[in-house]
Amino acid sequence: MSFYKKHVFICTNKRQDGTPCCQDHDTQAMFKQMKERAKSQGLLGVNKVRINKSGCLGLCGLGPVLVVYPDNVWYQFKSSEDLDEILEKQIINGEIVERLTI
Repeated sequence: MSFYKKHVFICTNKRQDGTPCCQDHDTQAMFKQMKERAKSQGLLGVNKVRINKSGCLGLCGLGPVLVVYPDNVWYQFKSSEDLDEILEKQIINGEIVERLTI
């Protein structure tokens, strides 16, 4: 049994050795934006949606990345508009945003 209908993990990892990582794309700010938009739409909470920061998801070369569970859909995103589209289509409507999938 799950506490959340959807669980989003956004990589905010910063590699110390200088190799490419998701945080090179300011994913901390993008995480905050997505969480605030979800909250303003009443999407967050038990039996709803949870949006978390994550450490490295192992796809740094494709970054920035996020994954939506239990759907097991992996996305590469570049902008706040991409996150808005994922939120509306995947999280709210259950539609995969094919152009952003990995």
